[in-house]
Amino acid sequence: MKVKSLQDLAAIRKQVNDAALAAAAAEKARIEATQKAEAERHMFVRAVGAVKPIPVKARVLNLSKRPEPRPLQQDLDDQAALQESMSDEFDVSTLLDVDDQLSFRRPGIGTDITRKLRKGEWSLQGQLDLHGLRSDEAREALGQFVRDAKRMGWRCVRVVHGKGLGSPGKEPVLKSKVQRWLVQKNEVLAFVQAKPSDGGAGALVVLLGPSNV
Repeated sequence: MKVKSLQDLAAIRKQVNDAALAAAAAEKARIEATQKAEAERHMFVRAVGAVKPIPVKARVLNLSKRPEPRPLQQDLDDQAALQESMSDEFDVSTLLDVDDQLSFRRPGIGTDITRKLRKGEWSLQGQLDLHGLRSDEAREALGQFVRDAKRMGWRCVRVVHGKGLGSPGKEPVLKSKVQRWLVQKNEVLAFVQAKPSDGGAGALVVLLGPSNV
């Protein structure tokens, strides 16, 4: 910038002074910010006094995987519901179709359904074998099996209860109980005695309602 007059010189001096003042203000602000950060960094030490680290002793790391949380209350609720919904005192005799082979179908389910079940026109998608289980174990296993089958969308399953040949008096204890329990399960639409090739009098073929999932 060429200086042509005293006014130009005064303007240049003002610009230089303004720049110097701005630089000084910036430097002052930087120093104050640094001092403030330093003060905050040492605030804890000033408050509690001198401290020293705790000596680090040998540590043992537990690397074992924690067990997955179990919905305990849900298990208890399911078990309670199972006990209530599958009673041994339930009278099933009036609900069974009495013919050469006992069968069951809910109101609204036609005889053609049980006829197709007997002929094996429904493909079996799963099976539960109750051989060797006590009555309470069999009831719990059956309830869980029906719930699991419904959840997976299975429509036709087989439940093997045995012919009672190993029971005292050769009486098929589980057979009548399984029929009684199945009738009390809303998921069950119908059941028939299995064909001889599928277990005959020692098994039932069960039709379940469609899954709501």
